[in-house]
Amino acid sequence: MSQSEFVASPSVVALAGRMGVDLADVARSADRTHIAREDVERHAGGTGGGSTQTASAIAHDSRYWEVDHAAFGPVTEEPLSKFAKVASDNLSAANRMIPQVTHHDRADMRAVEAFRSSLKGEAATRGIRLTALAFHVKALGVCLKEFPRFNASLSSDGSTLILKSYCHIGIAVDTPHGLMVPVIRDIDRKGLWQIASDIADLARRAQERKIRPDEMGGASMSISNLGGIGGTAFTPIVNPPELAILGITRSDVVPVWENDSWVPVPMVPLDLSYDHRVINGADAARFLARFAALLADPRLMLI
Repeated sequence: MSQSEFVASPSVVALAGRMGVDLADVARSADRTHIAREDVERHAGGTGGGSTQTASAIAHDSRYWEVDHAAFGPVTEEPLSKFAKVASDNLSAANRMIPQVTHHDRADMRAVEAFRSSLKGEAATRGIRLTALAFHVKALGVCLKEFPRFNASLSSDGSTLILKSYCHIGIAVDTPHGLMVPVIRDIDRKGLWQIASDIADLARRAQERKIRPDEMGGASMSISNLGGIGGTAFTPIVNPPELAILGITRSDVVPVWENDSWVPVPMVPLDLSYDHRVINGADAARFLARFAALLADPRLMLI
């Protein structure tokens, strides 16, 4: 039985990987196409069967990683936190199951920067830092309304597309205890000031590990912003059950041919990873072109 003939959630795939279990074998022995955690555990010998085969599979799969690193020089060991292990399992399963493609583009940030500069006084009065990220979030909310297949999820068996009427954006936050993705709710109902305030609040509380469980999950789509660190492009991993994720890196001034001359223009690189089972390349290109157009003229996202 091939992988296309059975269905398993990312967590079940991750469990099978840890236990060295072949899901195709599980599907054959269980005589079913929808594989659950109990099927994997039973196949691995949880009820008394298959333990020798499982141990052999684990040894075979991990032999390349079983290296005595200390033989080559001094080492120290640092156990992964529970938080990091969960993230590792989820990302590994997502990367294995999703046929992911990344589309790259860039956006002219002149209008956004000019607008932000004109609002410095009001921002100081409000006590809110109006970052470029707030504009990215707002533009993404507009695009999700105009391209509903991006604001959707696949059912666990991959047979039904669930289209969402709400618009929530996850913001990846780098913290000392691992990556967290708190969610800003109802982007389509909020203005730039409220979005900027929400971003700052969630980022601060993520660093302090004060994000509530109800503030995680349920995002329409997520943003991974590396602009404050650097880089020119990367390939963010789609976070299921979302179907796409937007990556942002540091803006750079590049020459653009405009009105018969070269003009220095601040451009931000954009990296859109998407699930090719639902979204095709032309859709992704149109989505990101519209996103770039909104940033080039932010008045469009306020209409």
